Amino acid sequence: MAVIGLFFGSDEGNTENVAQRIQQRLGEDAVDIHDIADVTQLEFDDYDKILLGIPTWDFGQIQSDWEEFWEDISAVDFTGKTVALFGLGDQFGYGDYFLDAMGMLHDVIVENGAKIVGHWPVTGYEFDESKALTADRKAFVGLAIDEDQQEELTSQRLNEWCQQVVREMGLDLDVELLDD
Repeated sequence: MAVIGLFFGSDEGNTENVAQRIQQRLGEDAVDIHDIADVTQLEFDDYDKILLGIPTWDFGQIQSDWEEFWEDISAVDFTGKTVALFGLGDQFGYGDYFLDAMGMLHDVIVENGAKIVGHWPVTGYEFDESKALTADRKAFVGLAIDEDQQEELTSQRLNEWCQQVVREMGLDLDVELLDD
């Protein structure tokens, strides 16, 4: 079993694609990928280091598989677990709700004891509001990906964030920097 459990939900494949790109950077031996549609609460027990990926749909809605798992994730004990989040959204089409689902997921897992790493600066994004902002509003609670408007920046953002998360989680992993 790998040291990191990566759990994601995806309807159109963008979040799944980003999850796979993260695994490529960190290594298949280091990261187990799980579609949230196919897991139970028990699978979170297998990992102390967790990555969670969630897209925001339309006007701040939670992706359908995460929505179905919401009661379950609310019951997972994250005490002693270090978690980093990544979220996908459209900052121009839905600028009033950019990455809201990531912010909502963050609040649930923090309430359940998670230690959060992987905050990401708001610099370079244009949006009006987000539930995924840190208290000082200078960063997102996780990596912000916009495959609709800034797809050309995703590779660089993934490279930097993966290095940051490895460092903040205290892992001894070499991150493969990719231009994909």
